[in-house]
Amino acid sequence: MRFPSLLTAVAFASANVYLRSLLENLAVRAPTGTKNVIIQMFEWTWDSVAAECTNFIGPAGYGFVQVSPPQEHIQGSQWWTDYQPVSYTLTSKRGNRQQFSNMISTCHAAGVRVITDTLFNHMAGIDSGMCTGVGGSNFTHYIYPGIYQAQDFHYCGLPGNNIVNYYNVVEVLTCQFDNLADLATETEYVRGRLAAYANDLLSLGVDGFRLDAAKHINTSDLANILSRLNSTSKPYITQEVIYGAGEPITPNQYTGNGDVQEFRYTSTLQSAFSGSQALSSLQNLDNLGWVPGTGANVFVANQDTERNGNSLNYNSASNTYVLATIFSLAHPYGTPSVLSSYTFSGTDEGSPNGGTGTCSDAGGANGWLCQHRWPAFAGMVTFRNSVSGNVTNFVSGGSQQIAFGRGSTGFLAINNQDSTWTSTFQTSLPPGTYCDVVAGPLSNGACQGASITVSSCGTFIATISARNALAIHIGALLSSSPASTCVTVNFAETATTTFGDNIFVVGSISQLGNWAPGSSIAMSSNGYPVWTVSISLPPSTTFQYKYLRKTAAGGIVWESDPNRNATTSSSGSLTLNDSWR
Repeated sequence: MRFPSLLTAVAFASANVYLRSLLENLAVRAPTGTKNVIIQMFEWTWDSVAAECTNFIGPAGYGFVQVSPPQEHIQGSQWWTDYQPVSYTLTSKRGNRQQFSNMISTCHAAGVRVITDTLFNHMAGIDSGMCTGVGGSNFTHYIYPGIYQAQDFHYCGLPGNNIVNYYNVVEVLTCQFDNLADLATETEYVRGRLAAYANDLLSLGVDGFRLDAAKHINTSDLANILSRLNSTSKPYITQEVIYGAGEPITPNQYTGNGDVQEFRYTSTLQSAFSGSQALSSLQNLDNLGWVPGTGANVFVANQDTERNGNSLNYNSASNTYVLATIFSLAHPYGTPSVLSSYTFSGTDEGSPNGGTGTCSDAGGANGWLCQHRWPAFAGMVTFRNSVSGNVTNFVSGGSQQIAFGRGSTGFLAINNQDSTWTSTFQTSLPPGTYCDVVAGPLSNGACQGASITVSSCGTFIATISARNALAIHIGALLSSSPASTCVTVNFAETATTTFGDNIFVVGSISQLGNWAPGSSIAMSSNGYPVWTVSISLPPSTTFQYKYLRKTAAGGIVWESDPNRNATTSSSGSLTLNDSWR
């Protein structure tokens, strides 16, 4: 039935009050430990996931695999049949109960934890009489013998019982989407049955749940179900709550139950790396009103968005999908998931090779993409596992060029433009020679790509080719160099600019680019019209410097003569406050 709007609002608010009383005991945040990158092994069979855990995923340092729903579902080759359950028997296109259990044990032995895609919201959406699931269970819409009967579902009174208006709380929580039979999760029986299913999975060693369609379940219902889990160690929880502008149900309402998948992150990366907004807008993602980074699960693409156009995907032009994933694995916001999927010509197309995932050394085979094996992704997993701390030393060389550090543990530069980017980069890394892990992880003590030498003052000069990136971290340190006392020079230049222009500093010593405009150092506009950058320079050193403006059209404008002069002290810092001339 439908409820009066006032009663609905009161009920929803009361549910949230109840939820808040359970938060402290239930909330499960980002996965613990240093290995928290999740691979979504989309449509892989249990046997092939197990083999891949042993052969690559564990040794590569991934922390989790997220696998398809393990319960029995409707028949059909389409990928979405996995998301239309008909029983809680653990027989699916991916394998049977024993194979599922063996996969968990094998992945655990490789140091990899297992998250299952989990369906609490609904059962199948078939209307045409008696049907049979892939495990042999008979069912009709709303009648699942031995599990659910008609009284266990919502009937919201709209045509077909389907959601029409996403701005109506009752419709979103009690109507069906895509004709999927909507479980009455506020009832005792349904809550108990869903908890029993989750506890069965936990008994086999499952480490976490991705709650599909969580937006269509009241937060208090989810809190109640999760409170019934009997695991001695709380499983990792991530919830699919798709944001809609102006909609009354928001991702932030679900943070009490665990992590929430932040789809605004996905669309923002698509916009930024496609050139619709500056990459510099990605510096601080915790000030945008999204789910806090400590409670967000983020991805560049998942099985839905790579098909519906709401994200970048493996077919995206100009290497943007790879660059966005590199960013996602480097930036501290959220717990990152990496999609490992397959090529498809139609949006309904299921997995190739009967679901048996096959990979080559550095990619896919037999229609599989195996993105988790791509050298840049595997290299950035080692970056993620090695770094800590907030974003530091952030600079923007242009609207599609950014570089930043992660404290004193790592540094990343991304050039999402069609021309090279040469610059002197300031880091907080200890001096030494590092491997660029965008070319792949450190292998047998050697780089798979270029090596980067960081000076005793934390700087290095590099040229990043078009549509490429560079990443170094302390876990890929080849050799150390003696440290020396350096002086921090804080450059502050007051300069007004037009949109797309940026201010740089360049000077007479190597740390300032040896007067080469291409090696000039980008300054931050966070305090506009004051542009700032802090650079470590050798002590007791006299140098000349100047500011220049790089225009959006690619031109270079130097400030007027004469050159500026400064001398560093023997220790400490130096601040230079200048104005454009």
